[in-house]
Amino acid sequence: MSSTAAQSPSPAIALAVDLGGTKVEAALVSDQGVVLPGTRHRQPTGPLRSAEELQAAVDQVVTATLATLPTDARLVGVGVGAAGPVDEEHGLVSPLNMPVWRGWPLRDNVAALVPEGIPVTLRMDGLAITLAEHWVGAAQGSDHVMGMIVSTGVGGGLILHGRTVSGPTGNAGHIGHVECGGFDDPCACGGTGCLEAVASGPKTVAWAQRQGFAGSTGEELSAAYAAGDEIAVAAVRRSGRALGQAIAAATSLVDLEVVAIGGGFSHVTPDLFEYAREAVAERVEFGFVTKVRIVPTGLSQDGPLIGAAALVHRADVLR
Repeated sequence: MSSTAAQSPSPAIALAVDLGGTKVEAALVSDQGVVLPGTRHRQPTGPLRSAEELQAAVDQVVTATLATLPTDARLVGVGVGAAGPVDEEHGLVSPLNMPVWRGWPLRDNVAALVPEGIPVTLRMDGLAITLAEHWVGAAQGSDHVMGMIVSTGVGGGLILHGRTVSGPTGNAGHIGHVECGGFDDPCACGGTGCLEAVASGPKTVAWAQRQGFAGSTGEELSAAYAAGDEIAVAAVRRSGRALGQAIAAATSLVDLEVVAIGGGFSHVTPDLFEYAREAVAERVEFGFVTKVRIVPTGLSQDGPLIGAAALVHRADVLR
């Protein structure tokens, strides 16, 4: 072995954990934002599981992923992106769609699974995905960014002036619970007309079903939309409009440049983005609002894991 090879630093690796309403995933991610092949593990979550079953799912994916760490690599930290609300200071989570977890000590439970001294950083999943878009995704080069997840729920996070904004509890940017004018859909948070209650995948499908749609999944709604089904078109247009109204409101508040949207339901049709842009464009007297670019995620389906890893690899951006 040459002296150069002997002195080359070990690769810096983050263990990324993404906790959502249907699954928890973990993987190893390089400092270039690449998920290492063969390190990704997944377990189901959901509202029907007990608190202990949910924790066991987290334990399983973290332990299995940790076992794949290459012998020549350095584990430099663990990043956890979790559905909110969260308590950032104390590392607690209370996901709206996992009612058995209220004030659950997820950060400390994960820390107990990894070698002593390895830092564990927990943030709301929307903030993590925003970091990922800013780092290696569709928001590169912009310093006033909102990242969004439109899936089982609707989440978001903020980067302003190049730094994350999480607020005193860690929940800033939770755009899924901004109320949209003209909508009266009840929300599990207690609000009425929240973006999540209107535009998430399950809620969009449920609205379509109430109009006579026979399908039961976002994939079926997507196929029906592509075939020109009137109910499917109306459902997607309705959700796209709500997205645009919420984005326009957020941009009015914090002067955003880019909103990058990922998540399973964001792929229902590219027209979802057009409906959102049309709603924003109605703010004709506010150029600072209509300037905002609404773009699809620049990341693969690994985006949430890359975002969790960014909590470690891009810690310089965390406020």
